[in-house]
Amino acid sequence: MRKDITLVAEPRTSRGKNEARRLRVKGFTPAIMYGAEKGPIALAVSPKEVNKILRSNTGHNTIFNLSVKDGENTPVMIIDWEHHPIKEHLLHIDLKRIDPTKRILVKIPVHIIGDARGVKIQGGLLEVANREVEVECLPDDIPEAFNVDVSDLGINQAVRASALPMSGSMKLTAPPETVIVHVVSLKADTAAVEEGADKTAEPEVLKKGKKEDAAAPAAAGDAKKTAAPTKAAAPAKKK
Repeated sequence: MRKDITLVAEPRTSRGKNEARRLRVKGFTPAIMYGAEKGPIALAVSPKEVNKILRSNTGHNTIFNLSVKDGENTPVMIIDWEHHPIKEHLLHIDLKRIDPTKRILVKIPVHIIGDARGVKIQGGLLEVANREVEVECLPDDIPEAFNVDVSDLGINQAVRASALPMSGSMKLTAPPETVIVHVVSLKADTAAVEEGADKTAEPEVLKKGKKEDAAAPAAAGDAKKTAAPTKAAAPAKKK
């Protein structure tokens, strides 16, 4: 979705880990811009301004204007980015030039609204299987999100990607049968667990019984082998 935002960037003349470290110390984040049949350009941008875009309602699908100092002025999107795993500092971003006349692939977030009938009345559990769906469209037709109302969703029912509304130049590229959200039965799951427990317990009991039955004759045989043989009494001596 196109926004009236302009991000100012400065060109970088050198690259490498040491240069990137120096940029971050100065309060900048290294970036690279490519696409639209033009060569890549190494840039330095404000991490604060980039994070504002990433945390907005349209997030990484935001189309904004990038103004390079003493260079080009073009619409771009954030294609990739990396945050520090602990400090959460923005380490690097990839920007792509956008041609408004060409279709692009984007992942649209899915927002679930409403309380499912299968949960409120039937005691089921709502599971969200996919929180994003891939579509193809012109840059100006990128929606902010897909809102999926699950109010009428009952147990064992699902909303699939094919049910999402496509408007303008939008075309679904994800498999139509992809499950977005569904309601599963807790009772069925519990019964399956209990049934599985009974089935797994039975062989153990039988196995144990067989072991005990087999052990009894063996023990009897061992007793016979270990028992000392009885000697006949010696005849009495005659006087």
